[in-house]
Amino acid sequence: MLESVKQLLTDHGSGGLFSALAVFPKATKFETQDEEERIILLLRPHFVTNIWWILISLAMGFAPLVWPYIPVISLLPENYLFILTLFWYALILTFIFERFLMWFFSVNIVTDERVIDVDFYGLLFKKVGVSAINKIQDVNYFQKGIMGAFFNFGDVSIQTAAEIPEFVFNKVPNPEKVVKVLSELIAQEEQEAIEGRVR
Repeated sequence: MLESVKQLLTDHGSGGLFSALAVFPKATKFETQDEEERIILLLRPHFVTNIWWILISLAMGFAPLVWPYIPVISLLPENYLFILTLFWYALILTFIFERFLMWFFSVNIVTDERVIDVDFYGLLFKKVGVSAINKIQDVNYFQKGIMGAFFNFGDVSIQTAAEIPEFVFNKVPNPEKVVKVLSELIAQEEQEAIEGRVR
């Protein structure tokens, strides 16, 4: 059943732990995965979308160099300045850790039976949406701006007849290929329904 999908993905490796596009990842499992359900794609926003917070973190890291030129801070005693600097770097590390986790755990999973959209907001909140492949009505993708075109990432919009009417896979790599894989899975589900096959 998945041979035609595998052919669409022949030019992609399986992807590593920090990959934004992992194809048939072997070591990946999720909470509600059925025993025979196979993960076809594990998607995250393209790594280049992290550049903005990496640059902010670097700029924040150099901020203590200008503190002697800020009148209020330059008047602080040496030990207070040291504590302020430690606090500042702890704040930067917390910011980096949170941003990385938001990128790493905000995933989109395409299996041979369903699509799962996990949006991770900070350390305490996540939103999970699930739709069966046979409930998908339409799939499109959009690429915006020079960065999206140059690095080949975009948004994949999935219209469904499920409880959640729309899923959006944000800034994922190779959106055209993701749409082709989803279209192929939809066609296979329709063929199974016609033939009366059940997994």
